[in-house]
Amino acid sequence: MTVLTTYSIPADPYPFPYNGNLTPANTAFIVIDMQNGKGSPQPQVLRGASPTACHLLDFCSPGGYVDGMGYSLTDARKCIEPIQRVLEVCRRKGFLVIHTREGHRPDLSDLPANKRWRSRMCGLNGIGIGDAGPLGKVLVRGEEGWEIIPELQPIAGEIIIDKPGKGSFYATDLEMVLALRGIKNIILAGVTTDVCVHTTCREANDRGFECMVLKDCTAATDHQNYLDALCMITQQGGLFGTVSDSASVVDALEKSFPDV
Repeated sequence: MTVLTTYSIPADPYPFPYNGNLTPANTAFIVIDMQNGKGSPQPQVLRGASPTACHLLDFCSPGGYVDGMGYSLTDARKCIEPIQRVLEVCRRKGFLVIHTREGHRPDLSDLPANKRWRSRMCGLNGIGIGDAGPLGKVLVRGEEGWEIIPELQPIAGEIIIDKPGKGSFYATDLEMVLALRGIKNIILAGVTTDVCVHTTCREANDRGFECMVLKDCTAATDHQNYLDALCMITQQGGLFGTVSDSASVVDALEKSFPDV
C-alpha cells in the first residue's frame, strides 16, 4: 500500500493548505506592491474626506505616497525583513516567486477618470495619479516610485506582474501564469493588507486557489484596517483562506523540502 506524505503550514483557522497538498510545484509566493511609492507631496484632506479614505496604495519609501500623506512608514518597513526571510527559503526550496507592481501606462490610457479624480481630491493642490511628485509621476510605470524597493528586488527568472488596479488578477495575465505552472496554493505578502493584498486574496479565492496571508509580511496605513482585514479572511471557517506568519512558513519549508 502506498502511503501519501502530506505537508502543511500551521495557520488560522486550519493548516494550510486544506488538503495537506503543499509542494514547491503547486505553491506560489506572491509579494504585492512593495514599491518605493507613488511620488506625492504632503496632501491636504479635501471636502471632509478622511486621510484613511484618501489613501491610494501601498508604499514603503520616504518621498513616496504613504510618506507624503503623513502616514508612518514604520509598519510598511517592518514587514520587509519577514518577507526577505520567506523569499530566501522559497527561492532555496524551488517555490515559484511572483512580484506585483501597481501602475498605469505613461499615457494614462488605462487610468479611469474617477480613479484619477479621487486621487486628486486627496493630493496637495490637486496632485494625483499621473502628476509629478518627488519620486516621479504618481503611480506611473517606469517612474522611480513605481519600482520595487531595493531590499526585495526580484532575481533572475522571477515573474513580475504589472497591474493597473488593486487586484493582481484584474487586467493581467497572472491567472494564466499560475495555471501554466500548475499552481493551486498561494502565499500572500505585501501592502496594503486591506486593499491590494485583500483584493488579490478575494480574487484568487473566487478562482479556486487556496490562499494564506502572512500577518507579519503585510501592513496597512491604518492599524485597525489591518486587523479587520486579517479577521475577515479567517471568518466562517476561513472565508477567504488562512492567516499565518513568516516563522511558521520558514520552519515548515525547512523541515519538509530539500534545497534545489
